[in-house]
Amino acid sequence: MKKIYYIIAASLLSMTLSSCGEDWLNVQSHDKIYIDEYYNSEARIKEALVAAYDPLQWFDWGMGMYCPVPMMYEVMGDDVYPGGSGVSDNRHYHLMFDFSVDSQNTPASVWTIGYSGVNRANCVHKYMPGVQNISDASKAEMLAEATVLRTWYYTQMWKLWGNIPYYETNLDFPYECPQLKADEVYEAMVASLEAAIDTKALPMKRTAELGRVTQAAAMMLYAEIVMYQNDKARMQKALDYMEEIITSGQYALVSSADLANMWEPAGEWSSETILDINFFSQGAYRSWGSPLAAGGTVLPTLMGMNGMSGSAKYGNEGWGFFPLTASAPKAFEEGDLRKAVTVYEPAKEAGVTYTARYQDTGFYNAKYLPRLDGNAGQIADATLNYGTNIRLYRYSETLLNAAELIAVHGCAGKGSADAYLNEVRTRAGLGNVGANLESILHERHVEFMGEGKRYWDLVRLGQAASVLTPANDEGGYRTKAWTENKKYLPFPQSEMDATASTQYPLTQNNY
Repeated sequence: MKKIYYIIAASLLSMTLSSCGEDWLNVQSHDKIYIDEYYNSEARIKEALVAAYDPLQWFDWGMGMYCPVPMMYEVMGDDVYPGGSGVSDNRHYHLMFDFSVDSQNTPASVWTIGYSGVNRANCVHKYMPGVQNISDASKAEMLAEATVLRTWYYTQMWKLWGNIPYYETNLDFPYECPQLKADEVYEAMVASLEAAIDTKALPMKRTAELGRVTQAAAMMLYAEIVMYQNDKARMQKALDYMEEIITSGQYALVSSADLANMWEPAGEWSSETILDINFFSQGAYRSWGSPLAAGGTVLPTLMGMNGMSGSAKYGNEGWGFFPLTASAPKAFEEGDLRKAVTVYEPAKEAGVTYTARYQDTGFYNAKYLPRLDGNAGQIADATLNYGTNIRLYRYSETLLNAAELIAVHGCAGKGSADAYLNEVRTRAGLGNVGANLESILHERHVEFMGEGKRYWDLVRLGQAASVLTPANDEGGYRTKAWTENKKYLPFPQSEMDATASTQYPLTQNNY
């Protein structure tokens, strides 16, 4: 059974009475606990750490918007359409797909959620000095966890907006912070992450409290941002980290026979899982009135087929977002076992009916479709409480990162780029090929289809301008091509307005 690491809420109140500077009138409550005094034990600082994980669940539905990781990123690539009922349904998806985002229709909740996560992670650092009776090892581990989480939250905003405010100590009134350039944000993130990894305080893998950050997860995040930045000076270190994960022997690809099961509830936290966003359905009480409560995800509902019936595996209410493009299934080679795991064609299952919605192609991403009884045991709103984990990092990506760093970026590896690449291909039932930019990009395309990697790969490897064009969209929905000045989205207008009269007003990104 999936072990869940979730938030324990602590209600904290403080009260100070003062008048005219007369200190003797300052009264400390005898029945309330000041927040600065609350975090005084290992158990209580762990509550603060758990709270820093909580915003991971908010992206799919929180702060008033649907911005699910990974599908929010997939709509900017070439494998997924926004779908839904039409171009006004979750309009930010459609504008992101067509590279036409404006400040009123940008994924603003990512900004709010991201900084909520940053704030909570910073709290762990803030309150740790006051904690008593905690071992040096536990202290170092939790600080490293908080640092990695903070970097992950910043990474989502950095990749979308680039030039963002960055701070590692929570702001005091009037809560103003300078906006850094994207390169400056990167340098701050990577330095902080290197320091956390170098402590070696995190376990390479966990066998309990699954969902907590590990050394492997920190290393994967490091490789992600270094490779996205195309930071040649740090790529060797990124490769060293990948090979440290590989040689640890603690992760392995699931077998070809178990490939399909990896995407089922029973296959979660398999041998190749490095980090998931953990969701659960048993006892889940997330609701439309309380979207930030603990529980499940709405992603399967978002991408399920509307009014579907007759399937032996998929079903329940679906809203028809994120159908695969007609070209996506064509990316798979003949005999690739991953195609059946990734692509679902309802027309090929006898007795299945559903109502086609906007941009329907007849192809759907099977990885995150709603499973029958996938929300069993929920006690609030069924559509919002699927127990489907969101995959962030898998061991197959470790192998493909290593192959790319050696073959494409010229790093010196202990292993062979060809061997790393072909280990993934062999599991998929395919023959060996030589490792180069084309073969690795193809392999990443089909291995991670629907997992939010494709768009970022095209951008960082210089392929976006040639691939993400109207000419390559068989459906004819994309009217604008990706260009370099569309790498970053416009800031939310609400954030522009909020900072307009401050010391550090946001400078809008060109788009």
